[in-house]
Amino acid sequence: MILLSMLVGLFMLVLFGVPIAVALGLVGVMAMVWTQGPDILPNLALVMYDGSTKFPLIAIPLFILAGAIMNSTGISRRLIAFASAILGFIRGGLAMVNIGASMFFAEISGSAVADVAALGSILIPAMKKKGYPGPFAAAITSSSASIAIIIPPSIPMILYAVMADTSVVQLFVAGIVPGVLGGVMMMGLAYWFAVRYDYPVEEVFRLKRVAQTFKDAAWAFLLPFIILGGIFGGFVTATEGAGLAVVAALFIGGVIYRELDWKHLKTAVIDGAVQTAVVMLLVAASALVGVYLTEAQVPQDLARAINEFTSNKFAVLAILNLFFLAIGMFLHSAAAIILVVPIVIPLVNQVGIDPVHFGIIVTLNLAIGQQTPPVASVLVTACSVAKADIWDVTKVNVYFIVLLLVLLMLVTYVPVVPMGLVEFFYR
Repeated sequence: MILLSMLVGLFMLVLFGVPIAVALGLVGVMAMVWTQGPDILPNLALVMYDGSTKFPLIAIPLFILAGAIMNSTGISRRLIAFASAILGFIRGGLAMVNIGASMFFAEISGSAVADVAALGSILIPAMKKKGYPGPFAAAITSSSASIAIIIPPSIPMILYAVMADTSVVQLFVAGIVPGVLGGVMMMGLAYWFAVRYDYPVEEVFRLKRVAQTFKDAAWAFLLPFIILGGIFGGFVTATEGAGLAVVAALFIGGVIYRELDWKHLKTAVIDGAVQTAVVMLLVAASALVGVYLTEAQVPQDLARAINEFTSNKFAVLAILNLFFLAIGMFLHSAAAIILVVPIVIPLVNQVGIDPVHFGIIVTLNLAIGQQTPPVASVLVTACSVAKADIWDVTKVNVYFIVLLLVLLMLVTYVPVVPMGLVEFFYR
């Protein structure tokens, strides 16, 4: 009853136009004052500060900044040129270039919205110029950006690791196979569209062109090896790896490519600060709700209620999948993770679900939520770049959403898909 009342209050505030972070904080403050009295108010600032100053969260602004620098220095353009040289000879190859570039870009930025903003501004106009319909260009840009957040590093995974108190590095490793598999499946679907609607072949395959674009993008290819190699090799933590990403992007963009000026750097820093402020305000507000729910024993009560209904692990996973799919339609992925994960993690542990496995399930659920109105943050960004109507894009995007749901079922019920590499390297 407590949880339901808080959710109703939260959604009412959001419907009245109150920002999610502010609404979440208000619900938490009201709940704590209602149950413990106004004397609790001086402690609330300490709770919010403590909740938002956890070390792993430093990685979020750093990865956002690295992605912004990457886009400002021509790195994105060079990656697209190389992908086009490899895949351009296939019918619908530019759509596959879009997917491949998204997967690579995600290895540096960790943000689906940053992916769409950076690559979509280049690829969507190029696809439309080549004869691809605007809704298709927007749909494939949006969906490939969301699937790419499964590939490390991933900002939602960092948030989940903090909320669930689990390993960020193991989550990153668990996301590799599902992310690559999803990208390959998406390329297959893009090829089916291209054959059915006679989309164009971009260019003849030429080894000279491949070698030329590879040479031009060679320094850019070092970025994921530096970042992920350092993290997976145990040389740096995920947070230190984020700092390394910024340094590497600055060096490659500013010293090697010489395309980073003070104007672009200032814009990148401001964008990173604004996005970080939004996320951190959510984290701080969620700390209030989390403390209250923990003291009220709500997570334990929820776990007990579902256990009384069923203790079957696979049935519990089905219930949680439906829950996160529904939540993802109305909440930003960061807000959903911050609000819901602390509530359900006791149930996850109680029925024997690996928290790392569950983290990939949550991330993929919320990636699907980024594509489903009414919120659909990534889809809206892609539609804005493409200047396309959201409902026209959704008619095409529904095919990609179905594909993502198939991938979700594989990740959920075939644990070796996300957990094979984790078991091999860490257990």
